[in-house]
Amino acid sequence: MQTDPHIQVSREGAVQSIRFDRADKKNAITRTMYAAMTSALRHGEADDAIGAHLILGQPGVFSSGNDMQDFMAFAMSGEMGNEVLEFLHTLPDLKKPVVSAVDGLAIGIGTTIHMHCDLTFATPRSLFKTPFVDLALVPEAGSSLLAPASMGYQRAFAMLAMGEDFSAEAAREAGLIYKVVDEANLEAEAFAAAANLAARPPVALSIAKQLLKSNKDGLAARIDEEAMHFEAQLKSEEAKAAFMAFMARKKAH
Repeated sequence: MQTDPHIQVSREGAVQSIRFDRADKKNAITRTMYAAMTSALRHGEADDAIGAHLILGQPGVFSSGNDMQDFMAFAMSGEMGNEVLEFLHTLPDLKKPVVSAVDGLAIGIGTTIHMHCDLTFATPRSLFKTPFVDLALVPEAGSSLLAPASMGYQRAFAMLAMGEDFSAEAAREAGLIYKVVDEANLEAEAFAAAANLAARPPVALSIAKQLLKSNKDGLAARIDEEAMHFEAQLKSEEAKAAFMAFMARKKAH
C-alpha cells in the first residue's frame, strides 16, 4: 500500500480510518497524499475484514484543498497529474460505506469529497467553501453533477460558481452533510456510525448504496469532463494571474 507521512491510515474493528495529518499546512493535499488515499481506499475495498471507511481531519481544519505549490506546478505544466484524477475516480467506485467528520475549514476538494460520502458529520464551527472560479478554475470531483442533484441548482451555483461560504447548518439544510454535532463528540459519533454500517450485512448494504447512487456512468463521464476543463483553465493566463495574486496575498499575511 502506498503511503505518505501526512495521511495516517489505521483500523479499529471493521472501520478503516484515513486521517489528514498536515495541520501546519491546513491539511492541504499534495499529489503523494492523493496517491496514499487512493491506495488506502482500494486496500480497504479489497479487505473483507473492513466494512466501512472513515475520513477525518484535524481539530479546526478538515482540509484547505489542493496544495498551492502543486497548483502552481500544475499551472506551469497545464496538467493535473494522474494521482488527482485516480483519486477522484476512486470515490464513486467505492462499494463500502464512507463516513466523514469535519471540524473547521473544508475548502475545495475538502468540500466536494463529502458529496461522495454516505454520511458526513460536522461541527458548528465548520465552513464549507469552493473558491474554484476565484482561482479561474472550474468545479471538480463530479460536483457539477452531484451538487445540483442534492442541493438544487441555485444553492449549487452559489457554492460552486459564486464561491459562497456555507456554514455547517447551511450545509446540512442543503443536503451536503448529514448531521451537525459538537466538537467533543464529533469523531466518536462519526466512528459509531461507521462501525454501525460495518456491522450490517455487507452485500445488501453495498447494493443499497449502489441503487441510491444510480448515475455512476454519468458521474465518471462528468469527472472526466470537469478534468478536461480544469486542465485547460490551468494553462490559461487568468489562472496564472489568479494564483500569483493568491500567493502574493498569502505572503502579505
